[in-house]
Amino acid sequence: MAQGLKLKAVGTNFSLKDHIYDVLRDGITNMNIYAADANLKLEERKMADQLGISRTPIREALARLEQEGFVDIQPRKGIFIKRKSLAEVLEMVTVWAALESMAARLVTIHANDGDIGSLRRMVSDYTKKEAREHMDEYSDANIRFHKRILELSECAMLKSIADGLFLHMRAIRARTMAEADRVNLSVDDHMHIIEALEKRDSDLASKLVREHTMQLHAHIRQSWHEFTDPPMDVHGNAIDVTLGSEQKSTG
Repeated sequence: MAQGLKLKAVGTNFSLKDHIYDVLRDGITNMNIYAADANLKLEERKMADQLGISRTPIREALARLEQEGFVDIQPRKGIFIKRKSLAEVLEMVTVWAALESMAARLVTIHANDGDIGSLRRMVSDYTKKEAREHMDEYSDANIRFHKRILELSECAMLKSIADGLFLHMRAIRARTMAEADRVNLSVDDHMHIIEALEKRDSDLASKLVREHTMQLHAHIRQSWHEFTDPPMDVHGNAIDVTLGSEQKSTG
């Protein structure tokens, strides 16, 4: 079944304009937009009905999301969630590696033992077997782990820049976690990183975090292909054209 956008219910105490933007952004960043069956088309009317509001704040939020590179508004065609190109994905992973590597160094200097212990608690529930059996839960825990390192750096600007990247990186991490043997590598790498942080070994912690992310970079470079959005049917679902292409080539 094609994956589509999932939206949280609207609360009561909020600024409607900002809240709708947050709801749509969270819905998009929580999707695996690089999945083959991802439903990339957004429908204003359907979203307005789901949220129980008029279409005006939806349009305002979508315009803001387009400016930030999350959606592509095409006149007479529709509104589509925007995938990053492969080159852009690789650049984002490289920048993330640099930021989190510095964050890990700062954690060894600024974080107390209890803070670093919180990282161990995040991953202690998952053996390799449990991580494979509960992939979605572990993927979320993995994301929290990396965000926590940024938080513990106590460098607000570094975290702010990383947060901007993270909004685009979530779907990338979600897809790659299920590929190759990355879940096993993730479990091992996290424990080694935590041990280096606990020992206050700045150089080693920084190196391990950087290598961990650059392994992701190498995996994507070797196994992913350039992203081309598939043709869509009238409902915004991807159309499988493999058979049609084969028939065309043999005709």
